[in-house]
Amino acid sequence: MTFIKGFLLGLSLIMAIGAQNAYVLRAGLRKTHVFAICLFCALSDAVLIAVGITGMGAVLGGMQDISFWLYLVASGWLFGYGLLRLRDALRGQSGLNSEGGTDRPSLPSALLMAAALTWLNPHVYLDTVVLLGGIASTLGPAERLSFGTGAALASFIFFFGLGYGARAVGGYLTGPASWKKIDLGIALIMFWLATGFLTAAFRL
Repeated sequence: MTFIKGFLLGLSLIMAIGAQNAYVLRAGLRKTHVFAICLFCALSDAVLIAVGITGMGAVLGGMQDISFWLYLVASGWLFGYGLLRLRDALRGQSGLNSEGGTDRPSLPSALLMAAALTWLNPHVYLDTVVLLGGIASTLGPAERLSFGTGAALASFIFFFGLGYGARAVGGYLTGPASWKKIDLGIALIMFWLATGFLTAAFRL
């Protein structure tokens, strides 16, 4: 039962579109290093969840000043990523070419971007380390492990489902017009999330 609770909570948290999820979605649609990016993001989540359930989440969750700065930096980070997507939407240069190829980054470049969107995004720490870790701190050692395993499994299922699901439909979105809408939509979501985090920071 604890495993299922961890799985469902982890899934509900990760399903919200953030900068990391938007990057996986975009990589899947463009068929760009999908397996490597999904694996990297899922493993990163598992590591952060492990940090949270070992006690760090309870420590950080009880520190109001830390929470304020995490929310504030998360807002700035999401706003910055939204600006990047808005720039691409205005330029209209993100489409797939007519021969079916893409303007593919190298694998190291793609993973470096995934790393930045994962490890430099305070939103990820709020969900995995602070929230999941804080809940896990109320459980016994065995239940804590089961809870964390469920949450980590949710990340693997979600990222690979998102990446390969997007990959399956990516062929239908080849033109610049489609990609303008995708990038614009991602930008608007990022701005909305950034505003929410900024508001939350000043409500603490």
